[in-house]
Amino acid sequence: MSVTLISPARPPTPVPGLRTVVIGAGEAGRALSRDLQRVTSFGLAPICFLDDDTDKLGTTVSGLPVVGSLADLEDVIDATEAEVVVVAIPSLPVRRVRELGRRCAGLGVSVRHLPPFLTALQRDVAGTDMRTLQIGPLIGRPEIHVTSSGVCDVITGKRVLVTGAGGSIGSELCRQVAAFGPETLTMLDHDESNLHRLQLDVWGQGLLDSDAVVVADIRDRDRLHQVFRQHRPEVVFHAAALKHLPILERHPCEGVKSNVSGTENLVEAAIAHEVERFVLISTDKAANPTSVLGATKRLAEMVLGAHAGSQTMMCSVRFGNVLGSRGSLLHVVREQLASGSPVTVTHPDVTRYFMTIEEAVGLVLEAARMADGDSTYVLDMGNPVRIVDLVESFARLLNVREVEFEFTGLRAGEKLNEELFGAGESPEPSAHPRINRTRPVRPGAGFRARLHELYDAARHNRPDEVIEHLRQLVPEYAPATGLPVPAVAAGAVYPDDF
Repeated sequence: MSVTLISPARPPTPVPGLRTVVIGAGEAGRALSRDLQRVTSFGLAPICFLDDDTDKLGTTVSGLPVVGSLADLEDVIDATEAEVVVVAIPSLPVRRVRELGRRCAGLGVSVRHLPPFLTALQRDVAGTDMRTLQIGPLIGRPEIHVTSSGVCDVITGKRVLVTGAGGSIGSELCRQVAAFGPETLTMLDHDESNLHRLQLDVWGQGLLDSDAVVVADIRDRDRLHQVFRQHRPEVVFHAAALKHLPILERHPCEGVKSNVSGTENLVEAAIAHEVERFVLISTDKAANPTSVLGATKRLAEMVLGAHAGSQTMMCSVRFGNVLGSRGSLLHVVREQLASGSPVTVTHPDVTRYFMTIEEAVGLVLEAARMADGDSTYVLDMGNPVRIVDLVESFARLLNVREVEFEFTGLRAGEKLNEELFGAGESPEPSAHPRINRTRPVRPGAGFRARLHELYDAARHNRPDEVIEHLRQLVPEYAPATGLPVPAVAAGAVYPDDF
């Protein structure tokens, strides 16, 4: 192959940024390249296209030459000294995207792509739609990309509020919600640094001078009502939570204040201000909980059940660990492998359910579409993955041939194997093939009184009382004491950070 439209010598870039080859000169690629040239804050400078349509070869699209097909990728990267490849074909099969990713990785070039859910949208793509190539092969099954056009009915033209917007799940919710064209998207978090990073990611600028970003704490009931009056959300996705299992084992009062009381504050505000749909992001640890994290998230689900029958359609969505989240297992494993340290894992047989963030959020949006006010939705997580196997697969991707493990023992609150459905819960099919549902028993008489006794114990920071109240409110909660081993390494990798 010869690159006829770009000299083998390093050509100038049309805008400042990393030299970028765009794969796909179709409608999506054209729109994306225009946006990247217009908005320099993305830091990407498109220099040419690759496309398998031979009729486009040798033409100019959006001011850029089409210099070859996908088979010519390595030659074009070499000739142009490209630094980034963007796959701008949302309908390209996942296996083809991964194949391109592997080819680019061998040349030290990073890859971004447009996710498949964009094919459901009736608009031009933009730079904010790009994703870093996902790490789904590690979970031992294909990623689930299933967001349907029916989600438009829930999001498009609606006023949407996302809590915990700066976190891993919350930020991906904001990205996917924004792609569906809401009337407004309000991004709420108590951490202004998270909001700054999120605004840069979603809008391409981080001036923090927009009503779209809101600093608020879900523990502050009066502040939440003020936010709901001002922004009048019609759809709420509640992702804010304290989520690190060992922290909450040591500080259960804080878990109650955020995960339970904070959730009830939001539910009451949603009902008072006539929100149409309210979606709680839950966790598999809420099924037969053995930890404070699991018990407080199960109790949050029960809070929604206690308010069933209102005009607000509420549902919980339960799923397991997500790969690629900030501070997740793979980030720590990468650091340990790079330093030559042993990879520390709790137990050689410990397993967890895994999803990529993108597929989890896509399914959350589908669950929101089906919300009926009386269901907990449980995402199809595939089969549980042994942590040791996942680490070894990840090491192979990093060209690390041998991995030394150090097993540290299960900590208090941890299970050897997670569950998706709790005692008394029967899985039922839903209208979506990748989502099951269950209809939990609603809280009985006296629930609200006992709940406020829990809040009082948490407010006065009495952890022993909090644990006892959790046992009474969540009968299936059975605290696990862990499984210690003689040697515990510092900086251990643990799979129980939801």
